[in-house]
Amino acid sequence: MKKMLGRKQTSPNSRWIEAREQIESLVSREEVEKAVATTVAAIKKVTKGKNVAYAWSGGKDSIVLSKLCEAAGIKVCMFAHTNLEYPAFLEWCLKNKPDGCEVINTDIGLDWLAKHEEMLFPKGRNLNRWYQLVQRAAFTKFFFDRKLDMIIVGHRKADGNIVDPDGFIRKGSGELRYSPLADWSHEMILAYIHYNNIELPPIYNWENGYRCGTHPWPSRMYTESIENGWSEIYSIDSSIVVEAAEKIESARRFLQERG
Repeated sequence: MKKMLGRKQTSPNSRWIEAREQIESLVSREEVEKAVATTVAAIKKVTKGKNVAYAWSGGKDSIVLSKLCEAAGIKVCMFAHTNLEYPAFLEWCLKNKPDGCEVINTDIGLDWLAKHEEMLFPKGRNLNRWYQLVQRAAFTKFFFDRKLDMIIVGHRKADGNIVDPDGFIRKGSGELRYSPLADWSHEMILAYIHYNNIELPPIYNWENGYRCGTHPWPSRMYTESIENGWSEIYSIDSSIVVEAAEKIESARRFLQERG
């Protein structure tokens, strides 16, 4: 296997597209099949006799995770979303979510965002708060509601996630997360998707799609400014900005300046 991608945060989107187009020269089908067999065997070993489920986000990593979990006999999963998703992405997710996937609406919407405008196109600590509010909070709720022994997630070290050497993420609350894809490279993920002819959601065709990944639109990364953020969102789906302008001044100002 050859690598041409660094961390998602540092590799330009054009590099991701280049890697996708050249994937057969980077990772062979045989290498993917070996990785799949090893990972499925690990999932079966770790989860044997346990009450487990997996998390699905509609992104490329979770799509691969879902296929491997299903191969290991794990059917129960969860999908969490806000009321601040790109409509086309949410529609795709609800249509393509795995069978047996429980949908959790966090109820975070425009009224909430209007009261927390520091969370609009954030960086640093506030960006991490988005992960906590949407993804991690949903993991925790689902874990304890279902009385799980562990929840399987698609976190990978190549994205900067911290995972213990045994693949686990241990929380002080007693929640246990397991990430069988922790050591998978970006190239291996892209290769699995390629060789299995898997459909991806529309986000990956949008500007900075591979860098930004799945996220509510207010947490869009790399916008550099509020104005640029609204400009990028408008280019993807102008109706989002029009609706937001009813409650958020910067969106209203963006539309006025745009004419």
